[in-house]
Amino acid sequence: MKRNNLFIRNYTYKMVLPIVAYGDPVLRKKAKEINKDYPKLDELLQNMWDTMYHAYGVGIAAPQIGLPIRLFVVDATPFSEDEELTEEEKNDLRNLKQVFINPKILKEEGDEWAFNEGCLSIPDIREDVFRKPDITIEYLDENFEKHTDTFTGLSARVIQHEYDHIEGILFTDKLSSLKKRLIKGKLANIAKGKINVDYRMRFPEIKKAR
Repeated sequence: MKRNNLFIRNYTYKMVLPIVAYGDPVLRKKAKEINKDYPKLDELLQNMWDTMYHAYGVGIAAPQIGLPIRLFVVDATPFSEDEELTEEEKNDLRNLKQVFINPKILKEEGDEWAFNEGCLSIPDIREDVFRKPDITIEYLDENFEKHTDTFTGLSARVIQHEYDHIEGILFTDKLSSLKKRLIKGKLANIAKGKINVDYRMRFPEIKKAR
C-alpha cells in the first residue's frame, strides 16, 4: 500500500528489489503458504522492508516482488501523523509494524467506509475504496509463532489491502465500472512502463517485448 504523503526516515537500505507493476500475472495468483524451512526467509523479509521503505510504502506483499507466497509486511507508522485521528488511533498505527505469514482473515465486520488508497504496483492512481472497519486475522510472525489479533480503522485497512494481494486481488478491482473505465488507459500505460516513478519497478509489457 502506498501512502499519500512523504515520510522521510533515517534508514539504511541493504537490498531494494524491483516492484512488480500492474499487468504482471503474479499479481493475479492466489499465493501459496510457506513453512519455516522456506529458503533465506530472514533475508527475504529484510529485502521486503527495504523495498517498502524505499518506495515510501506502508505495506508490501510478496507477490509485489514476484513471489506468489502468503507473506506481507506492514508498517503503518506514517499514518499516525494524521492530526484528525484520536490518540488511540495514532497509538494503534504507531504500534503496527508486523510480519504476516500464512495469514487468514477470520472476520470482517462493521459498516463499510471509504478511504483513498494507492498501491506501489499501481503508481499515480489513487481512488476511494470501501472496506469494513474491523477485522480479526490469524497469522504467523517471523518466528512462526501463531497470533490471532483484531484490528480496526486504518490499521485494518492497511492489512486488508496487503491481504488482497496474496489473494490475487488489487484495489482497482473494488472500483465501480465507471471508475474502471476511466483509469483503463492509465493502467495500460503502467503495464507498458509509460510512467515516471522514483523507485525500481518491473513492467510486464517491457518484459514481453524483450
